[in-house]
Amino acid sequence: MTELLEELEQKRQLHNVEAEKHRRIRDELNEKTKEWVEKRDSLNAQVRELVDQAAKHRESRDELNVKVREAKEERDVWNKVVNDLNEKVTKIKKDNLPKNNGPSVQKLKKELKSLEFKQMTSVLSKGKEQELIDQMAKLQAEIKEREKAYDQNDDIKDALKELRDAKEKAEVHHHKVSEYAESAQSEHDAMIALYEQADALRKEADAAQEAFITNKVNSDEEHKKYIENIRQVHDYDKILAGMRQKARKAKKKDDEASAKEEAEKIFDRFKAGEKLSTDDLMALQKSGYL
Repeated sequence: MTELLEELEQKRQLHNVEAEKHRRIRDELNEKTKEWVEKRDSLNAQVRELVDQAAKHRESRDELNVKVREAKEERDVWNKVVNDLNEKVTKIKKDNLPKNNGPSVQKLKKELKSLEFKQMTSVLSKGKEQELIDQMAKLQAEIKEREKAYDQNDDIKDALKELRDAKEKAEVHHHKVSEYAESAQSEHDAMIALYEQADALRKEADAAQEAFITNKVNSDEEHKKYIENIRQVHDYDKILAGMRQKARKAKKKDDEASAKEEAEKIFDRFKAGEKLSTDDLMALQKSGYL
């Protein structure tokens, strides 16, 4: 009986040690699980913040793109006005200059530009170059004279002023197109950069979620092993308690039998007239003889 009790006690202790080991590992994994949850939640919060910021840039970009379209429409309107006025100016110039006054200013300017290009790109003798320079000077003087004549014509002056005003307005709207388009691109670039940051953090958050799940699964497994060993400990406690109770009852029974046997011997001595001691009398009383 004693050897069996010792063997069962050892097995109980082994399961208790195992239970404590799994409990410790489970608690460590639970701490790691909390850390991964906190990291995941923090990263997801950062992702939401970046996405919100990106959405604001997207909204600004879209508003600027609307302004780009509106400015382009205005620019196109004024470009058409400029084209129409160019034709008007050309017609007025043609109508107000004598028919025999030679080629138009545009044609003279084109000829002058061709001569300037020839001077810059050709290897000429000194005489030929001087001849070219004189020809260019003559053209410049003729152009100046023609333009002076234009300036003195009220119809041409008015048409040119109207043309300049239209060009200025077309240029204003062209600058607006460039300005709005540049700002829209900046907003777009900022939006893309924020979305890229959000994607990178989202990947980290997904990794943290996977680590959380892995730790949770491992923690649950360790808890399961802990519970299994604790149940074994409790089972051994019940068995050991039952065996000890049974041993105590057996011992009590043996003690009672031994006491009864001793009392019978004392009682025989009492009947034989032997004088009994106080302990002898107490033993007889305990056994029911007195």
